[in-house]
Amino acid sequence: MAKNQNLDICAFCGRTEKEVTMLIPSGVYQDVYICDQCLNMIHSHIEELKRVAGDNKAAADNAPQKQAEIPKPKEIKAFLDKYVIGQDSAKKYLSVAVYNHYKRLNQPTDDDVDIEKSNIIMVGPTGTGKTLLAKTIAKLLDVPFTIVDATVLTQAGYVGEDIESLLTRLLQAADYDVAKAERGIVFIDEIDKIARKGDNPSITRDVSGEGVQQGLLKLLEGSIVNVPPQGGRKHPEQRMIPVDTKNILFICGGAFDGIDQKIAHRLNTHTVGYSTDKAKARINRDNYLEYVAPQDLKSFGLIPEIIGRLPILTHLDPLDRDALRRVLTEPNNAITRQYVKLFGMDGVKLTFTDEALDYMVDKAIEYKLGARGLRSIVETVMIDAMYEIPSSKKRSLDVTKDYVAEKLAVTNLEILSQTIV
Repeated sequence: MAKNQNLDICAFCGRTEKEVTMLIPSGVYQDVYICDQCLNMIHSHIEELKRVAGDNKAAADNAPQKQAEIPKPKEIKAFLDKYVIGQDSAKKYLSVAVYNHYKRLNQPTDDDVDIEKSNIIMVGPTGTGKTLLAKTIAKLLDVPFTIVDATVLTQAGYVGEDIESLLTRLLQAADYDVAKAERGIVFIDEIDKIARKGDNPSITRDVSGEGVQQGLLKLLEGSIVNVPPQGGRKHPEQRMIPVDTKNILFICGGAFDGIDQKIAHRLNTHTVGYSTDKAKARINRDNYLEYVAPQDLKSFGLIPEIIGRLPILTHLDPLDRDALRRVLTEPNNAITRQYVKLFGMDGVKLTFTDEALDYMVDKAIEYKLGARGLRSIVETVMIDAMYEIPSSKKRSLDVTKDYVAEKLAVTNLEILSQTIV
C-alpha cells in the first residue's frame, strides 16, 4: 500500500490519519484502512436502502390484492365428475356449500347481513364415495383441507383423543398458520360411530358417543378453541393454540348402517288419509336413503343439537351394476388405469377385455363387496401377473374373462364372501 509521507491513509477516500479522527485497520490485509467518515457514509447509505426497501414492501402489502377467481358450483361438480361416478345430488350439495364458503370468507362487512356457514352431513352406504368426494375436492381448493376420523375421539379425560385435536390436522395442513387455518374445511368421517348408544343418556356415561357429540357442538357452531399443537391429550403445562372455528366449514359423512329401516318405518307409519296408497306407491323401496330426514338421524342416535348445526343433509345412492362398471374404467384414477400404469412402468402393455370387466363387476355384486370390493377383486386377479411378469421378458398381457375366472377360482375370495351378511 502506498504511503503519503509514511502516513497511513483510508483505502476508500485517500485521507491520511491526520485528516480523520480514526483509521480502522483491515482484519485480512496488512496496511489497509478505512476511516470513520467513510464508515458513517456507508452506514447512511445502508439505512437509506433499508428505508426504501421497507416503503416498497409496505406499499406492496397495502396494495389491493387481486382476488383469486372462485370456482363456480358447476366447475366444482365437473371436477368431481372426473373422479367420482354418479352421486349427482351429493355433488351438487357439496359444490354449492364449498362455493358459498368461498363467498362467505370474502363477504363485505359494511352491512348488517352476516352470511352464516352451512355445515353438511352426507349419509350413504360404505363404498359409495363419501371419503373419495372429500379427498377429490381437496385437490381443487386453495384453502386448508383435512380429513379426520371420529372413531378415535372420546370425551375429555378418557382414553382416546380430545375433540379439539381434530383441529390439529387442520393447523398442520395450514403449516400452523392460524389465520389461514381459520378459513379452512374439515371433513369428519365416520360421524355415525359417535351415535348415542342408548335411548336414555342418563343411565351411563357415553364417553365415545353422546359425550363426543356434546363436545363437537362448540366447534360446529363457532367458538375459540384451545388446540394442542401436536394433537392427542391436553396437559395443563402444554402450550395451546387458540383457533376460532367461526369460519371453518365442517363436512360430516357416515354410513349410518341400518338407518334405512328407520326411514322405512317412518314412511309406513303415515296411514291416515285417502292419498296414502298413492304416496306409498311412489316410494322407491330399493333406495330408502333418498328420503332421509333429520328425524331419522335423531332416531339413529345423533342428538338434536348437533343435527341443528348440520343444516344441509344429503345422501349417496348405492352403486348399481352400471355405476360399478363405470367405476372400473371412467374416473381419472380408475383401478384399471392404475394397473395399466403400474405395468407400463415395467414396459408391459396391459389390456382388459370388456367381458373380463363385466365378469369382475358381476362378482363384486354377487359377493356384495361394492366399489371397495372391486379393488380386492382386481388385486386378486392381478397378483400372479404382478409377481411373475417383472422378472420375465413378456411385454404384453391381455386380461380376459377366462383369465379372471381362473384366478378367482383358486382363491378363497368366494368362500370369504359367503360370510358377508
